[in-house]
Amino acid sequence: MTDRMPPIPDAELTDAQREAKQDYKDTRKTDEFEGPFVPLLRSPELLRHAQRVGEYLRYRSALPPRLSELAILVTARHWSQSYEWGIHAPIAAKAGVPAAVIEAIEQGDTPTDLDEEQTALYSLCRELLETRQVSDPTYARALDRFGEQGVIDLVGILGYYSLLAMTMSTTRTAIRDDMTPLPSI
Repeated sequence: MTDRMPPIPDAELTDAQREAKQDYKDTRKTDEFEGPFVPLLRSPELLRHAQRVGEYLRYRSALPPRLSELAILVTARHWSQSYEWGIHAPIAAKAGVPAAVIEAIEQGDTPTDLDEEQTALYSLCRELLETRQVSDPTYARALDRFGEQGVIDLVGILGYYSLLAMTMSTTRTAIRDDMTPLPSI
């Protein structure tokens, strides 16, 4: 499949696009500009706001990385988004998500080796993504484990990474050569 919105050559960027791209690089302290941010650059103001939300959710949310990365993997699998998976599966492993859990989610299976916090998080993620609602017992368990801010930050993670997944799916963002497509489920 052809990437519908490939990188824009620097010489063709508008001033607003150039500024948004630089803002992204400055905020993230990186020279890389790839993945969902390439098509988002078509709307520079959306890119600026989205990347700030992402920076908060990824690096400063109420959830520790081992939980936020688990939520990102559940979202990537829900959307069958190979690029998102390719970026975050190694990060999740480094953050302490067990390999068996990562593999189960990758295969579309429910992981069996989850601790109580992971179970509360996984249940809320799956219910919300699959049914567009959260039952009282699932909400109560998540609230008990993460508090109100943690629950809202979790919903923010699901929404943000769904935005990125939908952006890449719509624009057919190609995976990098070092990534493997997610298996069909």
